[in-house]
Amino acid sequence: MKRSTLGIFSKFIMILSAFLWMSFTYAEHEHSEVAYQHAWSELHNGEEEFKNEDHTRVDSLTETHAVEFDFANKWAESIGQAFHYQLMTGKRGKVVLILEEPEKEMKYYERVKRLSEIYDFDAEYITPSILNIKNGVCSYADCKCHKKNMNETN
Repeated sequence: MKRSTLGIFSKFIMILSAFLWMSFTYAEHEHSEVAYQHAWSELHNGEEEFKNEDHTRVDSLTETHAVEFDFANKWAESIGQAFHYQLMTGKRGKVVLILEEPEKEMKYYERVKRLSEIYDFDAEYITPSILNIKNGVCSYADCKCHKKNMNETN
């Protein structure tokens, strides 16, 4: 079992390395990844920042899944991390892709979803609607929207 998992993982990493250069695209985000992580984890009873024995941290650990969150442009990187967390925790790997502009970014989710069907992990996406934004600010104090809002009022 371990041998086949490592074989699949190795093949997958080789495929991802071809796409990895795409993940270096920088985008300015209105809200922090951690705000999306908080919102999703609250809805799914996830333990945030679960520390693995190798000192890596799972974004959210649920009863059944080890979950990695990332913005759409980092889709390839998120898959590798989800696989690592699956290996470390024994729970099913899951990618939750953050689509700030679903119409433009759905292609990234479709890539992850297609790969999830081939390599046997789970995938879903979330949008800013999960944050319950009011007046441009979400309810998570550690989100950068609060810092931005404070700078604009000063």
